[in-house]
Amino acid sequence: MSAEPAESAESAAESAATTDRPAPAYLDERSGRRYPLTDPHRWRGDDGAPLTVTPLPGPAPVDVDTARRSLWRYRAAFPLPLAPVTLGEGCTPLLDGEWDGVPVSYKAEWANPTGSFKDRGASLLVSYLAHHGITEIIEDSSGNGGSSIAAYCAAAGIRARILVPEHTSPAKILQTRAYGADIERIPGDREATAAEALRRAGAGAVYAGHNWHPFFLQGTKTLAYEIWEDLGFRAPDNVVTVAGAGSTVLGCAIGFGELLAAGRIERLPRLLVAQPANCAPLYAAFRAGAETEVPVETAPTIAEGTAIRHPVRLPEVLRAIRASGGDLLAVPEQGIEEAVRGLARKGLYAEPTSATAAAAVTGFARRGVIEPGQTTVVVLTGSALKTAPVMERVIGGAPR
Repeated sequence: MSAEPAESAESAAESAATTDRPAPAYLDERSGRRYPLTDPHRWRGDDGAPLTVTPLPGPAPVDVDTARRSLWRYRAAFPLPLAPVTLGEGCTPLLDGEWDGVPVSYKAEWANPTGSFKDRGASLLVSYLAHHGITEIIEDSSGNGGSSIAAYCAAAGIRARILVPEHTSPAKILQTRAYGADIERIPGDREATAAEALRRAGAGAVYAGHNWHPFFLQGTKTLAYEIWEDLGFRAPDNVVTVAGAGSTVLGCAIGFGELLAAGRIERLPRLLVAQPANCAPLYAAFRAGAETEVPVETAPTIAEGTAIRHPVRLPEVLRAIRASGGDLLAVPEQGIEEAVRGLARKGLYAEPTSATAAAAVTGFARRGVIEPGQTTVVVLTGSALKTAPVMERVIGGAPR
């Protein structure tokens, strides 16, 4: 963990004043209501709505601290001056390649310390909590989020209790437990686990739910900054990612949106989003032209990281996709399995959740959404090393 001093709150206020910008605040986009960033127990609005942070200026190339090999190279664009709780997250490879004849670049997020993109959000969130002297948190997760929060809490000396669905990957539970977190298996699915965590929120431990907390999104927005820097400070034409709760979608929307508003890029990349057909509430609402949930049937999926039937930020995710001129695609289980095997044959060992994004490239290209000559980045969110039982079945069934 880095032990660098944070800029004082007074210095931050003076900095905002000299640039004639209002101080950053939590924002309820649905009502327009704002809340100060000073309350570490605040993670949603008074009416239960999810919060974001008011828009901030995107960094200029000269603002990037290139001597820092982590996402904290973009700290000039964070809402508060914080002492980093860092394990070297960010700066993941962007690998040139192709998928089904379509030129793409793969953003290999498994190069993060705990093996998934969620380290981006965990670093900012835990840094914020540590800044406010929090000593104990509770979090709910289907695996990657919990292990990430546990790792950064370990680095910060914060006690973590992680609630997981009873059928969570054993490797992910083992990793979370290795960091010293208290693990509790909750009967039922991902939704039941979230409901139990919300029921307990505020009873001693601070709730640090990665699908809810605004500072988690402040970390995931660095994915956009990093792609921009990787491409020579340009935006790609398309970013293809997978969505459960939608934190990669919203992180990219926030980051590229800030870069656009600051004049660092000329246009937003299109956000092209994949969901497993067995659990696709965002896809169903998008296709219906709705702004809120529509009735949808769900079934188990091997893409366990996306098995969220009621995303808390569904309206915001849909709005971000539409604002970018993007699209959604539902991928059947067979397509996900084929993508797992296809990526592995390229040397890319992606968990099924990640592989869903690669599988969607084929569908988007066939529909003309991805056009020849465009720059397309595919976000591979996590490593298959943490899903060994599923991978054994998927790879074991592959033709030799």
